[in-house]
Amino acid sequence: MKIAKGSKLWILTPFIAFIFFFILFIIIKEDTIGAIFLLITMITCITTVVMIIFFRDPDRNIGKGIVACADGRIREICNMKDHDVGNCTRISTFMNLYNVHVNRIPFAGTIKNIVHKKGFHLPAFKKESEKNEQVIITMETKIGILKIKQIAGTLARRIVPYIQKGNKLKKGEKIGIIRFGSRVDVYLPNKYIKKINVKRGDIVKAGENTIAEIND
Repeated sequence: MKIAKGSKLWILTPFIAFIFFFILFIIIKEDTIGAIFLLITMITCITTVVMIIFFRDPDRNIGKGIVACADGRIREICNMKDHDVGNCTRISTFMNLYNVHVNRIPFAGTIKNIVHKKGFHLPAFKKESEKNEQVIITMETKIGILKIKQIAGTLARRIVPYIQKGNKLKKGEKIGIIRFGSRVDVYLPNKYIKKINVKRGDIVKAGENTIAEIND
């Protein structure tokens, strides 16, 4: 199983603690302290497994058209006017703790800008989460400007980009990780969109599921 870039320390720390307390338990297993070491051993073992699940980074078969940027459930689809994209459709995906946290580029293009905004850590499913910490990515593509907004939530305290301004990316390439889930919004220019392929409540996988088809 592949592990997401920048996540090894999150896994190694509880694993090393697990080994340390397991050895102590073997040495002092018949004492009350040994029972405490056993409890800590079990906790660190479970924590290690949970971290491996959180930070897994599976390979994906890249889908057609515009693909999902994040694993999770489609929470909102709405038409709006954005300063960068113009008349567009915003598709919001909510990531749970058990989802893969690595985000992927929805369509091939060149990174035009990356802006990191500090903010709150409110629940990502609330409207007020627009004030949360976020990373906003704009990119030039053959269908115009696309925007991706990675939004931190209550537990997701860190957004880690893998990309830089000027990078040319293929569809489905990894753009970063939101540790412990949250929300990702994708803004698509309406004049180039032929069909939206998802609806509210759908479960999608980043890079694999098509969320929209473009005009030929």
